[in-house]
Amino acid sequence: MVNDDRYRAVIGGKAMIADRIRESIVSGTVIPKPEAEANVVKVWGKRRGETALVYCIPNHGNPSKPHEKGVTESEFEKAFSELKDSGEFTRAWFNKHLPNCAKEGACNYTTIGGIFVLLGEATYLSRGVYERR
Repeated sequence: MVNDDRYRAVIGGKAMIADRIRESIVSGTVIPKPEAEANVVKVWGKRRGETALVYCIPNHGNPSKPHEKGVTESEFEKAFSELKDSGEFTRAWFNKHLPNCAKEGACNYTTIGGIFVLLGEATYLSRGVYERR
């Protein structure tokens, strides 16, 4: 796990999870999924008008052309705040508080959770629930 003190942001002295993700999660990283095929990180790009982690999911209709999805930095920050403050990151919270991210695909929820698992911040507890470590 990365030391949070190293990632104090200029904004209010808060640790920025997006900075940790940018440094630790590189192109080709496999994002663990609890009940589906793993996704693979592609690049940092743009989604919904801001910088986002873009990843590929399988395209069962045309396996040679995977679909691309993405989670923005602010979506990661909001989700991480929820994980830290409540001790959980749930699908219900995700659907209610990150509706545009949810609208792009339900896989964004497990991608956020999977990234938190890779960073050592969460564990998968049960369907729809990641718990803070």
